[in-house]
Amino acid sequence: MMKNTHYLTTKGLQIVKWLAFVAIYLISSSIFQLAGLYTNDPVKAQNVLGVGLIATAIALGVIGWRYYQQLDKNNPRHFGHKPTTAKKIWFLIALFVGMMCFQYFWSFLISSGVIHMPENQQAVAEQSLRMPIWNGVYSIILAPIFEELVFRGIFMNYFFNKDNRVNNWLAMLSSALLFGFAHEMQFDLNWLMYSGLGLFLSYAYMHYRDLRFNIGLHMLNNLMTFI
Repeated sequence: MMKNTHYLTTKGLQIVKWLAFVAIYLISSSIFQLAGLYTNDPVKAQNVLGVGLIATAIALGVIGWRYYQQLDKNNPRHFGHKPTTAKKIWFLIALFVGMMCFQYFWSFLISSGVIHMPENQQAVAEQSLRMPIWNGVYSIILAPIFEELVFRGIFMNYFFNKDNRVNNWLAMLSSALLFGFAHEMQFDLNWLMYSGLGLFLSYAYMHYRDLRFNIGLHMLNNLMTFI
């Protein structure tokens, strides 16, 4: 009984903490995006942008610190910095090509009218028109770091911290589905498509055991989407 209570309490606290990290990410990104509402007032836009950059730096510092602190305490899968080899680079390129094929298939479904344009993508396009350079920086560089830390690094270690096949697959699938829900907050085909992209990234994290490869893959994907 005591073990069950301790387990539920621990998992409950982990859920609260993880949601707090998601909130930190969303708040910092929202402040950053507010600058786009003041394009007619450059001074105010610069001030808001400055606050957004400071908030983003603090948020990244807090989340990154928590991730590496977590690995120091309990890391049965031996996640961390691994040596880069030609074989790893080629496999990363293969994953990227797979993601691009998946994206093209998704674009085909949208252009054919099978599914609608995701609201998240519409919002990104609107923000890019207001502040193309800064939103490009955020979408291509900052957002991938945030999302990989929160949805892969912290999440997969908080809730699935055992190194066995069943646990690893549950970690990858759960992370992918939550990643999809973070970008499309309704259970439809676009949610499945975002989840599919999330599965590529979850698999990369489990395969490489090094979050830097995930961040690089995510950045390449967002770069192609932004272009």
